[in-house]
Amino acid sequence: MPSSQTGLPLKYGLNPQQARAMVTMPDGGPLPFSVLNGTPSVVNLLDALQGWQLVRAASDALGAPAAASMKHVSPAGAALAGDVDATARATFALDGPLSAVASAYARARDCDPRSSYGDLAALSHPVDADTARLLARVVSDGVIAPAYEPGVLATLSRKKRGAFLVLEMDPGHVPPPEEVRDVFGVRLVQDRDPVTIDGAALGAADGFTEELRADAVLGLIAARYAQSNSVAYVSGGRTVGIGTGQQSRVDCVRLAGEKADRWRLRRHPRLAGAAFPDGTPLQERVNTVLRRVEEFDAGERAAWLAREAPCTLASDAYFPFRDNVDVAAGHGVRCVVEGGGSRRSDEVEAACREHGIVLVRTGLRLFSH
Repeated sequence: MPSSQTGLPLKYGLNPQQARAMVTMPDGGPLPFSVLNGTPSVVNLLDALQGWQLVRAASDALGAPAAASMKHVSPAGAALAGDVDATARATFALDGPLSAVASAYARARDCDPRSSYGDLAALSHPVDADTARLLARVVSDGVIAPAYEPGVLATLSRKKRGAFLVLEMDPGHVPPPEEVRDVFGVRLVQDRDPVTIDGAALGAADGFTEELRADAVLGLIAARYAQSNSVAYVSGGRTVGIGTGQQSRVDCVRLAGEKADRWRLRRHPRLAGAAFPDGTPLQERVNTVLRRVEEFDAGERAAWLAREAPCTLASDAYFPFRDNVDVAAGHGVRCVVEGGGSRRSDEVEAACREHGIVLVRTGLRLFSH
C-alpha cells in the first residue's frame, strides 16, 4: 500500500560519515513504500528500488514470481520460481516443498551465494512463511516486496537483533517521465527509459527456442538493472553468472563466465548435496564448497564443464569485438543476445557461426549508472 510519509530520515548516506540523509518525493507527495521494520540507509534504498524494478519487470514479462539478490545496486543473482536442486537445498539447509516465492529467492541467492552475503532481497510477490524462514536463516540486510502474509513480519523483525529492514512497495507506483540526479552540484535531467523487455521485443533467429527466449528476457532484464558494463549468463530461468561494472566488456564476460563455471562445478557429484555437521553456518557451507571447487585439477574441471549445459548470455549493449564471443563459448554459451551495431558486427556474427552459437540482436542499449 502507498506510504503516508512524505519524507523519511535515513540511517546515514552512502557512508556512515555522511550522517545526514533523507528520502523524499520530488513532488512532495507520499513515498511509494512503507518501512515496516528497521531503518534504511541510502545504499539499502538504492538496492531495494533497483531490485524492485528488476523483479517486477521479470515477473510481468515471464508470468512467474521473480526474485533478486541485490548487492551494491546490482543483482548478485536473479531467478524465476522453479525447481530448487539438491545443491541449493544443501547450501541453505532446505527440506521439503517450498512455495513459488521461496523457490525464486533460493534460486536467486544460489546463483552466486558468496556475493549474496549481506544482500537486499527483492521479491515480485508477497512474502509468505516459507520465504520468511529462508530469509531468517541467511545473512541478509533487508527485503522489499509488495506485501507480507500474516505472521511473516514477526519472523523477519527478530532478525539482526530487530534491525532487519522490511520494505513494503506500492505495486501501483508509476515513476515520473523524467529522472533527475545531482552530481557534484550539477543537475542532470533525462527521460526515463521507456523500453519494455519481453519475448515480443526479441526477433526470430534459427535455433532460438522458447526456452532460450525466456532466458534471454531474464538475462536482459538482469543486465539492465546492473551497473554497466554488464552481462548475464542464464540457464533454466536463473542467472548463473553476472558480470558488472567493468570498463571492458570482455572482462565482464570473463568474470561472469567464471561465476557460471563455479555454479556448474558446485553441481559436480563430489560436491552436490554436500553434507555438513548440524549447526554449520550457511555461509561457512558456501565458503567450504567454493574452496573445494578450487581443488579440482584441470582435467576434472574441463571434463565436467564440457558436459552439455546450454547457457544464454545477455549483454546490456553491443559486443565491440569478437573476443566476447570467444570467451563466452569457452563457458558453455550457446545463445548470445546483444545490441548489435558495432563497427565489427560482422566479426561478432562470424564468431557465433564458428562456435555454433545462436545470435540475437536487440538494437538496444540498456546502460545503468
